[in-house]
Formats: sequence, C-alpha cells, structure tokens
Amino acid sequence: MAQRNWSDLLPRLLSSIVMIAVGLVLILLGGIWFRIAMVLLCGGMIWELARMVAPHSGSRALQLGGAAALCLSGALVLPGSYGLPLLLLPSMLGIALVPRQRTLFMTFTAMILLAAYGMARLRGDQEVIWVFWIVFVVVLTDVAGYFAGRMIGGPKFWPRVSPKKTWSGTIAGWVAAGVVGVGFGLATGFGPGLAGVSVALSMASQMGDIAESAAKRKVGVKDSSDLIPGHGGLLDRFDGMLGAALMLLLTGPWTGLFATTIGQ
Repeated sequence: MAQRNWSDLLPRLLSSIVMIAVGLVLILLGGIWFRIAMVLLCGGMIWELARMVAPHSGSRALQLGGAAALCLSGALVLPGSYGLPLLLLPSMLGIALVPRQRTLFMTFTAMILLAAYGMARLRGDQEVIWVFWIVFVVVLTDVAGYFAGRMIGGPKFWPRVSPKKTWSGTIAGWVAAGVVGVGFGLATGFGPGLAGVSVALSMASQMGDIAESAAKRKVGVKDSSDLIPGHGGLLDRFDGMLGAALMLLLTGPWTGLFATTIGQ
C-alpha cells in the first residue's frame, strides 16, 4: 500500500500557481523581459549553488551569482558565437573562489548557464509554442510523477539519492510527456514523432532532478534555499528544466527546433 503524504501539497500548489502565472506572462512577453528573467534565475541558482558548497562564504556566493548573471547577459547580447566563452567563465572563476567541492560547482554552473542561454535563444529564435512545449513536458512530468508516486507507490527509483521517487512516478512522467508530445505534434504539424523527443526531454528533466538531489546529499543540505514555499529553492524547482534544456541543446539541430548560433 502506497504511503500518501500530502502535507506539502498546499504550499506546493500555491507556489506553483504563482510561478506558472508569472512564467506564462514572461513567455508570452518574450524579448527583453524573458531574457531578464533568465538572467535573474541564472544568477539566483548560481548563488544557491555557491551557498550549498561553501555555506560560510556569503559574499563569494553573491559575487559568483552576480558574475553569472553578467556573463549570461553578455552572451545574449554579443553576436553569434562570440559570447559563448562567457557561459563557461563563471565555472572557471569558481575554481579560484570556491574553497571546496570545486568539481561539483564547476559542472553545475556550466549546466545552469548553458541551459538558461538555450532557453533564452529558443524563445528568441523560434515560435513561442516551442517554449510552451518544453515547459509543459517538464511540468507534467513533475506533476504526474508526484501524484502517481504517492497514489500508486511501489519500488523506489533510487532510494539512496532520492528516497521519495518511485518507478511508478517515473514512468507516469514519461507517459505524460508522450501525451504532450502527441498533442503538440498534431497541433503544429510536426507529427507524432515529437512524442519521442518529449519522452527524452522528460527523462532528461528527471535526470536533472536526480543530479541535483545527489549534489545536495553530497554537500549535506535538504534544500538549495528556502526562497519558494513548498519547493525549496530555485535549483529545487528548476532542476528538471535544466536537464530538459540541455537535452534540447543536443537534439535541437536534429529536430530543427533550435537555431544554432555558430556562424551568425
């Protein structure tokens, strides 16, 4: 019998409603507003990450978060591929400024900046519907996994790293993503093949979630911060989006959905 613990449902639901409303407005506005949102999210996540790996270095966390925001801003402003080195610069700065867990910081920082850059370029280069597609895939993967895991339960996915995740919730996320892919494929004329890409994005979002859980266990923290009631911090909420955005960067040239910046 599955253990149903709904104590965190109300704060998660209220926070989710606010985030979804703000996110929808920013996606529809696009342009400078969406880019500012990506810059702020990126800076906030790097600040959280720095605090996780070096909890007693508050000023350095702010410096690294600010540097990440500035570097992403520069990468989005500079033409073509000229700004790409800026996406890796904060990772290199972390080697000098972070006293421990440098590899963890360097890896996650690069992931965060590349993912934020990819989402900003996706909104700028493609129709808004493709941003909604990836958001729907990630959100419904999380929602389906949450409810299926608590209502069905069953074997744990990886209890040592993420004790609440179950195989039932994981598979429910894949099914939900496939349904989203079929719907968007029919609506856009892209075809049912989009379901396969959607399931892959779902898996990538789950991998991002698991990777962040493993990082928190490694440094001994429960949440990346307490900025979002019921969810923890920005990293806790957007870890799945990081994984999916990185996957999209890899599959974009194949699907034709993501415009490359090389040579522009």
